[in-house]
Amino acid sequence: MADQSIPNTRPDPHSYFRTDQPRLQHVDWSAVVDFGSRTLECSALLRFDRSGVVDLDTRDLTLLAVTTMLGVPLEYELAPAEPVIGSRLRVTMPEGTDTMRISYITSPNASALQWLTPEQTQGKRHPFLFSQGECIHTRSFLPCQDSPGVRFTYEAEIKVPAPLRGLMAAGHVAREPHVPSGLWIERWRMDHPIPAYLIALAVGELESRDITPRSRVWAEPEVVEMAASDFRDVGAMMEVAERLYGPYDWERFDMLVLPPSFPYGGMENPRLTFLTPAIVTGDRSMVSVVGHELAHSWTGNLVTNATWRDFWLNEGWTTYVQWRIREALVGKDETALEMEILQRKFQRDLEAFAQKDQPERTALGTFLPGTVDPDDTFSRVPYFKGALFFVALERAVGRERFDAFVRKYIARFRFKSLTTPELLDFIASELPGALESVQAWRWVYEPWLPDAVPAIESPLIEAVSQCASAGELPTQDDGQRWSDPQWILYLELLPRGRSKAAFAAALDGRFGLSDRANTEVRWSYLLFAVETDYMVDAVREKVERFLASQGRVKYLRPLYRAMAKIPNGPAWAREVFDRCKPGYHPIAVSVIGKILAEEPKAAS
Repeated sequence: MADQSIPNTRPDPHSYFRTDQPRLQHVDWSAVVDFGSRTLECSALLRFDRSGVVDLDTRDLTLLAVTTMLGVPLEYELAPAEPVIGSRLRVTMPEGTDTMRISYITSPNASALQWLTPEQTQGKRHPFLFSQGECIHTRSFLPCQDSPGVRFTYEAEIKVPAPLRGLMAAGHVAREPHVPSGLWIERWRMDHPIPAYLIALAVGELESRDITPRSRVWAEPEVVEMAASDFRDVGAMMEVAERLYGPYDWERFDMLVLPPSFPYGGMENPRLTFLTPAIVTGDRSMVSVVGHELAHSWTGNLVTNATWRDFWLNEGWTTYVQWRIREALVGKDETALEMEILQRKFQRDLEAFAQKDQPERTALGTFLPGTVDPDDTFSRVPYFKGALFFVALERAVGRERFDAFVRKYIARFRFKSLTTPELLDFIASELPGALESVQAWRWVYEPWLPDAVPAIESPLIEAVSQCASAGELPTQDDGQRWSDPQWILYLELLPRGRSKAAFAAALDGRFGLSDRANTEVRWSYLLFAVETDYMVDAVREKVERFLASQGRVKYLRPLYRAMAKIPNGPAWAREVFDRCKPGYHPIAVSVIGKILAEEPKAAS
């Protein structure tokens, strides 16, 4: 029940943060990493802009004490947990007090933390820990105003077992032994104000390789050399991005390749981007993921969506910027091919929303109440439709004028968070008439797509689409000549249905797609095989091995959904999920569990 004594000043339905209360400015955080109990024992010193009553976001924390900086107990109340957003911690800071210290222990099941056994790592020698704060999970290891509209600086120290390294998405200060405990202390500092979801940590057996003077890659020893080779073009990407959109404000762009259970392709934590090992292929065929996370350094980290209803401001802008960086490096045709692949996947999402009668999920400025978990609403709508909206604006006003606008936008809102209306107001003031010319209202607030959308054209697309639309196998020469993105598009365009099982068999027999090194190609083929019910034992085993080796939700969600829709598939999907889920991140377990719960229990 809502507290009727306090006015409704919560701008973000997924946070207890109120604009009429003190705002968080800085955090001093310390944590002892305990792999035995799978918990962090923490102390958080929170400094606000003034004294008063403040509501914080928490989830599954065991509170030990809430005091002033000097240890004087403060009055506080921990409310019962709400299903999605967790428990409100209300603390009263008396007049003259703008700081509180909260001592607490995280839950072994904290939604932001994944604790891996040695067997779940590449080296299988030591345990591993990593965090994932987006969207609303940081509150499970740090009590704070966990809204993207609240930005603060922080300092941190983490105590980790001696053989391991502790990393954070911040500037490294020191690493030194803690003699009494036998642990090592890692100290970090973030001097730029960031939202809580961008705080990140990882602990494991890690090594690094420098790529450029301001970029290095961290990974387990078994992966680090190949990762450094695959990511060697990062310096060129950074130079292009700075030329287009201004200086890189985060000093370093380091990367961390995580174990396979990481649930996303990448997470743009400033100064230490987290990456899935699925993109480390040895042939640099999947480095576009790195380009996307780098682009977030300007659009997402530097300028952030104020609430999760405005998520498209992060991902639409970033996908557009990624395309521009990619075009400068490889040309328009290759970039158009990648745009077309995303468009086809976007069309699939539109079809799914139509089947579920959820047209509202296809609007950019969507209504997202606090009772709906942002993780459950993921689709390619904010990515592709958002980026295509910016392409439409660019073509309406001309690239030179639009580039100048984007640079001004980034400079104007640097280290700030904003809403959809604020973005539209800024466009209207800087590009008069542009919103009207592209039917911006239809793009942002209405479902589906406007009548007129920018065309995506490339001879690389035409060759593939002609073959797929005719339902033909590529010739041997075409198959050898096609790039990985062309294969992905071809597989995406092929018609589905059980009548295509023989075609799926012939395709794999001729080109061996189920064994390709490129993860996207292999996954695209396995999804096609499941959707056509080409489930001979060899392919079935490869699907199961893929699901056991990958924790990326982008791969898991469509595969499990497709498995549950074929004859005898629901039981198979649940059996595989039960076997694999101990190695999945809690976010992935939640997402896939909900998908399988929606499917019929019995096969037809």
